[in-house]
Amino acid sequence: MFIISVPAGFPSPAEDFVEGPLDLNRYLIHHPAATFFVRVIGDSMVGVGIYPNDLLIVDRAVTAVSGSIVIAVVNGELTIKRLHQRQGQVSLVPENPAYTPIEITAATTFEVWGVVTKAIHFLA
Repeated sequence: MFIISVPAGFPSPAEDFVEGPLDLNRYLIHHPAATFFVRVIGDSMVGVGIYPNDLLIVDRAVTAVSGSIVIAVVNGELTIKRLHQRQGQVSLVPENPAYTPIEITAATTFEVWGVVTKAIHFLA
């Protein structure tokens, strides 16, 4: 597989843009031993371009910070949400106004499984 740069403006001869062999692992996966893929079910994250059936690349070696999109386990169930931390309060926020944030309390079992680093969106 080769990578080719394609101008979004005026057409140009293709042979001028061949960069060489492409290793997708090099571009998409930074910590192979800590990386896994997740297929999206549901539409709670469409506001950030994550759609049903997309593939997410999730890296467990990346530290989740406020604002990260994470795969989390909440009361035994997996979810994809944006992590918000403010003044000791933690919530998981959807990127679709049809859904409400999940507030993490002392009674909630909660664990971040990993940080979403890339989304692979299928166009066809």
